[in-house]
Amino acid sequence: MATNTATNPASGNLDANLTVPLLLQKGSQLTKISEKSQKKVVFRIEPDEGQILYPSRKHGLVPIESIKEIRTGPDAEYYCAQFGFSGDAIDRWITIVYVLNSTYRTLHILAPTQDVFHLWESTIRKLYTIRVGLMRSLDNTEIRRTLWERQYWKGADKGGDQALSLDEVKGLGVRLNISFPKGEIERLFKEADTAQKNCLNFQEFQHFVKLLKRRPELEGLYNHVCGAQPFDFAIFEKFMTNTQKSALTSAELRTLFDKYATASVIAGPVLASAAASLIVPPTAPVDSPPIQSTPASTTATPSTSAPLTTTLSGDAPSAVPEASLVAASPVPQAVQAMSLEDFTSFLMGQDNAATRPDSNDMTQPMSDYFISTSHNTYLVGNQLMGVSTIEGYIRALLCACRSVEMDIYDGPHGEPMVYHGKTLTSEVSVREICQAIAKYAFVNSPWPLLLSCEVHCGLVQQDMLVDIMTKAFGSALIKAPLEKHSKIVVLPSPEQLKGRIMVKTKNLYVAAELESIKAHKKAGEAAAAKAAHLEAEPPSSDSEESESEVAVVMEEIGELKSELKSRWHKMRGIPSPSTSSSADLKQPKAKVPMSLALASLLVYTVGVKCRGIDKSEQYAPEQIFSLSESKANKFIQGGVGIEDLIRHTQTHVVRIYPKGTRVNSTNYEPLQYWAAGCQLVALNIQTFDLGYKINQAMFMRNGRQGYVLKPLALRDPHFEKLRKHTKHFLDVTIVSAQQLPRPKHSSGKEITEKSVVDPYIEVALHIPAWSHSPFLPDNKGYDHIPPSDASDGSPTSARTISFSTGPVKNNGFNPMWQEELCLPFDCIGGMLELIFVEFNVKDEKRKDHEALASYIAPLSSLQQGFRHLPLHDAQLCQHLFSTLFVYINIRDVA
Repeated sequence: MATNTATNPASGNLDANLTVPLLLQKGSQLTKISEKSQKKVVFRIEPDEGQILYPSRKHGLVPIESIKEIRTGPDAEYYCAQFGFSGDAIDRWITIVYVLNSTYRTLHILAPTQDVFHLWESTIRKLYTIRVGLMRSLDNTEIRRTLWERQYWKGADKGGDQALSLDEVKGLGVRLNISFPKGEIERLFKEADTAQKNCLNFQEFQHFVKLLKRRPELEGLYNHVCGAQPFDFAIFEKFMTNTQKSALTSAELRTLFDKYATASVIAGPVLASAAASLIVPPTAPVDSPPIQSTPASTTATPSTSAPLTTTLSGDAPSAVPEASLVAASPVPQAVQAMSLEDFTSFLMGQDNAATRPDSNDMTQPMSDYFISTSHNTYLVGNQLMGVSTIEGYIRALLCACRSVEMDIYDGPHGEPMVYHGKTLTSEVSVREICQAIAKYAFVNSPWPLLLSCEVHCGLVQQDMLVDIMTKAFGSALIKAPLEKHSKIVVLPSPEQLKGRIMVKTKNLYVAAELESIKAHKKAGEAAAAKAAHLEAEPPSSDSEESESEVAVVMEEIGELKSELKSRWHKMRGIPSPSTSSSADLKQPKAKVPMSLALASLLVYTVGVKCRGIDKSEQYAPEQIFSLSESKANKFIQGGVGIEDLIRHTQTHVVRIYPKGTRVNSTNYEPLQYWAAGCQLVALNIQTFDLGYKINQAMFMRNGRQGYVLKPLALRDPHFEKLRKHTKHFLDVTIVSAQQLPRPKHSSGKEITEKSVVDPYIEVALHIPAWSHSPFLPDNKGYDHIPPSDASDGSPTSARTISFSTGPVKNNGFNPMWQEELCLPFDCIGGMLELIFVEFNVKDEKRKDHEALASYIAPLSSLQQGFRHLPLHDAQLCQHLFSTLFVYINIRDVA
């Protein structure tokens, strides 16, 4: 089949990587399949806009960057069979999973022939790969620039004549989210129209864009850093050490410098110009570079039209003609130096990323890690009437969740089913779930996966459940300790359990025995108390009887313990000690409706009931209990209770789950429970709220692997670090933003018929409520929201400190604030990992609406100095072209 490409003057460097067949750009007929219908539809690809388009009354648009997964072949079998297709249909089937308007959606299409199928599949995957690569870092600036130019050129060229008139350029301004001052766009158009034809060809359009994207704040920063000298390695090293707070060695910095610097003879600074006066943030180091100041309350103009004045710390001129070069003493030889373009590339690249990479130590016991955990994994809607499907498991596993949940009941057709009990949720087969888990378990993370099961089915289907899991998971399923014939003293590490799957449910045999022991223990305590009371009285037959009763009870407790140990050894295949007495064998077996085969799967993850967490209660290392958020809140707010909980989680795993009244599947904020040391803090990952964002930010720290090592303070058995309470300020200077996204319709299309946005920035710190006297200085300006718990019906949340800038009027393209925000916070044990900083870009005209874009990260991961923050949508998909330029500093309070 022919794969001719459409001629495009903006093809640039992407054509070597991307070939979009003309047939797919014009459109081809495919069968669109849904639960309600099957119909022929003309689909087409718009490569420059990055969209799949088809006629529809509701949506009809799939943004390439919103795609989560492309399924073909065996990966698409589930839906292919569900819709009644068989034979060679699987070889022509494509399922696209994507997110639109905060909702997961699936698009199923069937190609008429395998040739058409291969054409569509390869092209979509190619487009997807390029855009996903761009979303993972701010590097690849050349591809990013070319994509941007092609996208906006195509959107502006309404007539399709490969030229832009002045009216078309004015229309482009609306789409770029900027309202130009009177006469400004005409001036830029005239400057770019070098051929003086009253229109711009693509090369002239590129020049126009370069003028539009000029960054005077970076020009001012560059000139202040190097002054009249070449930007050589000495200057770069000083900038990195003093301003960027870099921990790299001099040799490492030299390698970084060589990566960006170009060799040239430099007689002075390049373009010693800036848009306005430059000021140093009050909290910055004395030699920190100044940054551009633009009043936020006035209409911001494109940077190209700003007056060119500079205020430097030395005797630099206060006014310089545009694009002029400042004369300096000649440099006698060529030196390796950074140009303004080099410096800009560095500041925007991954080597100057907003966050630092985390340690990936996976050799500690499993109890030493926070573990990404999904609640009600089978649901894709709310927990009262939601749909149960394998999609929930696939999404969770692709998000690197390492603990997923299954509520298992007897199925009507002889096989166990999963659904939410006592609700109107639908059912899904355990067999289908296990097949999906087997396929996706280790796609995004190699570390152990825990299946948290609530088993409500009878013995027959319990045995069938074990058979299904054994066949689906094979050797990955944990059935015995890694070290056979030995008692579990400490939990194994994620490294030791790499690639393995564990099952957790309540072991009813263990539960019954523990309850029996507890009852006998209480009886013994009561008898002992009675005996102590009678000691003061003269000896009698009654007192002798009481002493005899205590002895009998204690003997029974010992026998029960021996029986429990013997039975446990038997299930593990461990020989019983030769000292076992015949009395042990005479004890009646507990009548518990639990399959021994299922009990044998519980090795390192034995579910038990919480009997308390003080020193009087003992749990084996493998025993796990679950607490609702309400129960956990009582421990956390109980003063001594939180210390007991932290101590318990140093050697044992604890699971927290949302309260049952969250019928809309909302989430609590997990950092409260992380601060108590709890590992499995379960969330509804189908709900894109603040709890979801914080959870995703936590596990982005080590590359989204699902395990994060707990802070040392929570692992220290002596609690020394937990006694340390410190106070700090987070100083953030909001400098500028680049190409903010416009609001969108529910269909995914941009809202362009309304006015340009008036953006402002809200910065918030989410802090665990670990102090009854938080650090709240008198100098107001920030907003403080105290923590809340589930007792009053509101969501469990941490406390929040927030601060907002003023708005910049009519400019979402290159707004500049130069506004400093100062946020106080306190910290326990140096655990900055549990404080999260959130940047929200909002529109003053739509304050009650969802943020236009956001960025969230643990405070420990956020690097200081000048950084470009990549901005994300509500589902944490990164916007390809939107960034926020900030200066960050953390100050300690003496």
